[in-house]
Amino acid sequence: MIGEIFNTTFITGLIGATMRMSTPIIFATLGEIIAERSGVLNLGIEGTMLMGAMTGFLVTFNSGSLWAGVLAAALVGMILSLLMAFLSVHLGLSQHVSGLGITLFSTGLAMFIYRLHFGSPIVPPTVEPFKQVAIPLLSKIPVIGPSLFNQYILTYLAWLLIPVISILLYKTKIGLKIRTVGENPFAADTVGVNVNLTRTLSLAAGGALIGIGGAFLTLAHQNMFLIDVVGGRGWVSIAMVIFGNWDPLRGAAGAVIFGFLDGLQLRLQGLGIQIPFHVFLMIPYIITIVALVSVSRKAAVPAGLLKPYRREEKGG
Repeated sequence: MIGEIFNTTFITGLIGATMRMSTPIIFATLGEIIAERSGVLNLGIEGTMLMGAMTGFLVTFNSGSLWAGVLAAALVGMILSLLMAFLSVHLGLSQHVSGLGITLFSTGLAMFIYRLHFGSPIVPPTVEPFKQVAIPLLSKIPVIGPSLFNQYILTYLAWLLIPVISILLYKTKIGLKIRTVGENPFAADTVGVNVNLTRTLSLAAGGALIGIGGAFLTLAHQNMFLIDVVGGRGWVSIAMVIFGNWDPLRGAAGAVIFGFLDGLQLRLQGLGIQIPFHVFLMIPYIITIVALVSVSRKAAVPAGLLKPYRREEKGG
């Protein structure tokens, strides 16, 4: 058994699985970081991912275009996040209640639209998913080449976005505005930054990434839509934001750890270990909880998070 785990085939497969399993969480984590850095906790993430998964699948099924499905998922993610912005930013309602309401609404709406279009088929309809794309030369590197450099385009995109968003937040004026609004919206308003607009746009941008993360599950990871296709990955992404201390690089690292554990449990099941599969499914979530508890006390929460901004209260 030990020999099967440490052989080249197992390791190569595990690295590849880690890349794939972490992809939707990277998208969602980066999207949530942008939103929370501006001061808004988007608990609609789970429902947004599900709507993105369903929309991407439905559009691809009818159009035959995978990229049309990805674009549609990004748009529906933006729309739901704009709804979140309307409720929590412009009306000043509780971010917790608004986010959970959007998740419940999106979950029911996704299943309603799916059944309205397909009914209740015994065999779920499918689409032709994204194919893995090998990068010339790099994919030929022993052990790591076939796993790291023979992936879906969306996986490459997710990894590319990690440094891009990190640079955006820390090296650009836009990022400075987002971080200032999230830390001290009154100070941001004083220097001419439109707080509510910045938060709205941050939510919209983050929602697009969250929607794409959901679409990955039905257009690459799988080729069908199921009601439990997201499987709590939205909540895991929120945990990764805290685990990464609201930093894109650290948050993505947490997503990779979760992806590794998720890929590991799948491969351990494949080895035929005589342990109930429910135990394997629990492994990544249990480790996530333990890791989250270990770092949560040291987390540097953006000072303006969860606090609605009203200009008339400035200086009050």
